[in-house]
Amino acid sequence: MNNENEALSGSTNAQGDQANNNQSMEALLASESLNIDLPQAGEIRKGTIASISPNQILISIGAKSEGVVAGRELEQLTQEERDALQVGQEIDVYVIVPEDDNGNVVLSLKRALEQMTWENVEKMIADEVVIDTKIIGFNKGGLIAAIGTLRGFIPSSQVSQARRAQSAGDKPEQRWQKMVGQPISVRIIEVDRERRRLILSEKAASTESRSSVKDRVISELEEGKSYTGRVTSLADFGAFVNINGADGLVHLSEISYERVAHPKEVLEVGQEVQVKVINIDREKKRIGLSIRALQDDPWKNRMEKFSVGQLVEGVITRLTKFGAFARLEGDIEGLIHISELSENRVEHPKEVLHEGDVKTLRIIRIDTDQHRIGLSLRKVDSAAFADKDFKLLTQDFNPQDEDKE
Repeated sequence: MNNENEALSGSTNAQGDQANNNQSMEALLASESLNIDLPQAGEIRKGTIASISPNQILISIGAKSEGVVAGRELEQLTQEERDALQVGQEIDVYVIVPEDDNGNVVLSLKRALEQMTWENVEKMIADEVVIDTKIIGFNKGGLIAAIGTLRGFIPSSQVSQARRAQSAGDKPEQRWQKMVGQPISVRIIEVDRERRRLILSEKAASTESRSSVKDRVISELEEGKSYTGRVTSLADFGAFVNINGADGLVHLSEISYERVAHPKEVLEVGQEVQVKVINIDREKKRIGLSIRALQDDPWKNRMEKFSVGQLVEGVITRLTKFGAFARLEGDIEGLIHISELSENRVEHPKEVLHEGDVKTLRIIRIDTDQHRIGLSLRKVDSAAFADKDFKLLTQDFNPQDEDKE
């Protein structure tokens, strides 16, 4: 009997140990999974080549399984590019699919290189870099040059006078064919990654002593003054405008008071524009310009009818953890900070408001420069504004109207 009890006890202890081991293993796996930096579609990661075969390349990117470059992605690599790859080599990869049906992370080497090249050309246009490259082709409108893995177009109007003097004939083949393979120095004047548009200029690169010209112009410019300039290049983040021989940047946010997704919507290379100098960094030789600073601010005009302390009607449009946004007349939107929702403590705006609610609110702050309005729900009946409310009420009330009734 004692032997049976001991055996039973031993079995129970063994089961308990097994359960503890399972729990420990689950906890370890859970802990490890939390530490895994899961890949996201569209991101570029550093990886290490784990193996290379004719059918696929396996790359370790720190995920729960190795990433794979195979199929069409592998076929896009030239033999020269494949020969340059080695096991153990660190390389940049683009995540196409974080996890396919087989649990693999699908990667691309070509797209990673392309994305990084686009980032580089955007930096080049900002830094006004002159690029030494070569002509790799042409079409009826001009020449084509290589910029990393990208192809940039040089319109005939942006080809230097000296090179155009060499061209003769009516057909593109007659004008440009003999130039293919020749070296050329260019500057990037337009970048549109979404449309895969990269426009280059040989003229802009061949301007003599650009640095000395910019030094002179910067010394002559004055912050706050307006000048006439000409648009020289466009990028996703803004437009470059040349003033007296030096380029300044009009950031996307400084083009217009209306929303602009890309400068090409309202500007084009060669266009003459009025700009205001808003900052000058003489050390870095950078000029900050604004077009919208010379325009009437429509927001200020719409705000003329509003004043601090005024009661207004607003529609709740968005709830966030720090407050709620309310749309007033037209498209004017103000913020009700969470501290202005109630006299009682509120953990989240959803406790007292819902999107679509129509509420009477009080304007407690107007920041004209930042285009911000501060609103309050809890101060609607505040005694501090009683005098203002009474004056507005008496202004709106006309005894003659009551007599007419």
